[in-house]
Amino acid sequence: MDDDAHIAAPARRSPGGWLLIAVPYLWLLLFFLTPFLIVFKISLSQVAVAIPPYIPTFDLAEGWQGLKESFGALSLENYLWLTQDALYWKSYLSSVTIAAISTLMTLLIGYPIAYGMARSPQSLRPTLLMLVILPFWTSFLIRVYAWIGILKNEGLLNQLLLSLGLIDEPLVILNTNLAVYVGIVYSYLPFLVLPLYASLERLDGSLLEAAEDLGCPPWKAFWKITVPLSLPGIIAGCFLVFIPAVGEFVIPDLLGGSETLMIGKTLWVEFFNNRDWPVSSAVAVILLMILVIPIVLFQNQQQKMSEKNG
Repeated sequence: MDDDAHIAAPARRSPGGWLLIAVPYLWLLLFFLTPFLIVFKISLSQVAVAIPPYIPTFDLAEGWQGLKESFGALSLENYLWLTQDALYWKSYLSSVTIAAISTLMTLLIGYPIAYGMARSPQSLRPTLLMLVILPFWTSFLIRVYAWIGILKNEGLLNQLLLSLGLIDEPLVILNTNLAVYVGIVYSYLPFLVLPLYASLERLDGSLLEAAEDLGCPPWKAFWKITVPLSLPGIIAGCFLVFIPAVGEFVIPDLLGGSETLMIGKTLWVEFFNNRDWPVSSAVAVILLMILVIPIVLFQNQQQKMSEKNG
């Protein structure tokens, strides 16, 4: 019999397999893509004193002709406005800068914590994990408000420093960018520690022992072996901190001052105070693009590297 007759037919996927794949895609369609398309449509509309506060609106009762006229009335004017007003691009730049600095600070604090947890006795690790997750048992808003009592002029931190004689007068920390950094690092530290701990815990200890047997100093083995092998956890943790930090509103609003400029506060003012839904929707769409595009590029690069190594 000819060899071509033995070519295996492509494997069929069971109905249960298709259903398992369809569920997450359906979830993304309903709760991500559909709301995004609605926001994107509003960003192409014009502000109006009405309910809802924008025109045109899609009225299915008007039929196809009404929908066609509505699409024709959409424009990119709101996006052009964002490029002309310095407030918006300064807000984006400030948000990215604050988020990047906060992510770096979180990494410098979180890496030793995750490393210590991964090197601790096996029986102690569940307790340490619980201590990392413990702040989530309290409301996020309450935790941020607690920092007001710590950082204000007559707060716990200044009282401690004054009692120790380290300062002569209270430090002005609250309502500054420093307070915003403190709030972001504290709030998002577990999001960096947990993926880092997962990577470090899987690290093969025999590699470090082999490096030590070959005369490699501990600090050099750390940089040559531990850090590269924990790079997936570092990247995942940094993304988990950076992405929500860029659009953060509560922390800069409560801990920051009037000069603290972040896109989350700007978006709030446009949406609730000015009731300019089209401009605020355009701000949200651009913010999403700023966050999504680097992630997609990184995933494509990782896929190419895995295919190359595989």
